[in-house]
Parts: sequence; structure tokens; C-alpha cells
Amino acid sequence: MDDWAAAMAEQAAVTAAGKTDHEVSPAVEAVDTAPMPSLEETRAAGGAQANLDMILDIPVNLSVELGRTKIQIRNLLQLAQGSVVELERLAGEPMDVLVNGYLIAQGEVVLVNDKFGIRLTDIISPAERAKKLR
Repeated sequence: MDDWAAAMAEQAAVTAAGKTDHEVSPAVEAVDTAPMPSLEETRAAGGAQANLDMILDIPVNLSVELGRTKIQIRNLLQLAQGSVVELERLAGEPMDVLVNGYLIAQGEVVLVNDKFGIRLTDIISPAERAKKLR
């Protein structure tokens, strides 16, 4: 069992026994007070790849925006099957690709094996993305 799992198991045992934080064993204190390695030490030990691997598994929401419009609630409530909602985009304009609500690219809609997809035509530069965050 690694140090983190051992510390969590010991903390659970301490909590179940009703001990205070001051009665924790020296092994847990050693884990808590150990200095973090410097960035250079982490990179030298191959930790950079491990850190990158850790964030590669974080899920994000990717969405493609066809267009937007503003509509009054009165008109929204009158929508029914077959209603047409006019969007601000023109036909043939590139679609926006958003990750967690932030624009990262633009592309065009494609059909692959009876499924919709998007072909990226323009990737927004990190500098441009940073400008839009402000």
C-alpha cells in the first residue's frame, strides 16, 4: 500500500477510535510534514510525465455550437414541433468548438458513418483564449 493510502487508512482508524489530531501516530506526522520535492527534482525523477498522465484523465465537456439567438419567453412558450428558430449564424459559417464553455476552435460539420462530427478548421491560439477570459 502506498503512503497516501496508508495515511488515509490510519486517519479512518483514528477517527473511528475517537482520538484527537494530537494523538496521531508519528508515521502520519512524518507523511504530513515531509517537504515537497522541488520542480527540478520532480522532473529529474520522471515526475513530469506522471503529472501529465494524471491530468490527461480529467473529463471535460466538449460542445459544438451551431448558433445563438435571443427569444422572448412569450415566443419560447409558443414553440411546437416543426417550429423554426432563426439563429444569428449564416449557413456555411464555421461552428464554435467549446471546452467547458470556452472557445478553443472552429470547424465544419461532417457526416461520418451516419453520425455527425466536426472537422477542425481553425484552432484558437492560447494567447487569444487568454484574452477572452478577461
